[in-house]
Amino acid sequence: MSEKLHITTERLTIRNLKPNDLEQFHEYRSNPDVTRFQGFDVMTLKESEEFIISMNRKSYGNPGEWVQYGIENNESKKLIGDCAIRLLEEDQVVAEIGITISPLHQKNGFAKEVMIGILKFLFDEKGIRRVVELTDVQNIASVKLLKSCGFRQEGHFIDNRYFKGELCSEYQFAMLKEEWDKIKQDLMDKF
Repeated sequence: MSEKLHITTERLTIRNLKPNDLEQFHEYRSNPDVTRFQGFDVMTLKESEEFIISMNRKSYGNPGEWVQYGIENNESKKLIGDCAIRLLEEDQVVAEIGITISPLHQKNGFAKEVMIGILKFLFDEKGIRRVVELTDVQNIASVKLLKSCGFRQEGHFIDNRYFKGELCSEYQFAMLKEEWDKIKQDLMDKF
């Protein structure tokens, strides 16, 4: 059964996107530096608005469907980024994830806090067995984040696809529930 998402960490709330997120959402989603390694391109204001509306209608738990969620700063009540979760259609105990933080809020540990919050939700509350993420090998920030959260690199795909008109290589990272169980307390103690 699908459901609206609400994950609270010390400084952040991960929740469904709302229409009043438009200004902050469009600010970073229209930045070419932000979209460089993302599966989306620069968005117009209208595209941002339509995207928020479409995502607000979606809920966690629909296999094969990416659902994008807002990341709200608990203190300012402003959107600082977004993240996505997709349960694999063919294996619904495997999830893919992605995180985007506005450049205005990067280098504050927010991406790691979001990652830990999502992992706790998926592994401890939803019974997910495995979480995976693909990232461009040039996306150094993403690679560092995944390694710092205990993900294991299990693949290096060289020149494996064209992305935004260029041939790219990707790393695949993954974490199993039993790996999470061994490291979660250390990760959560930092937040």
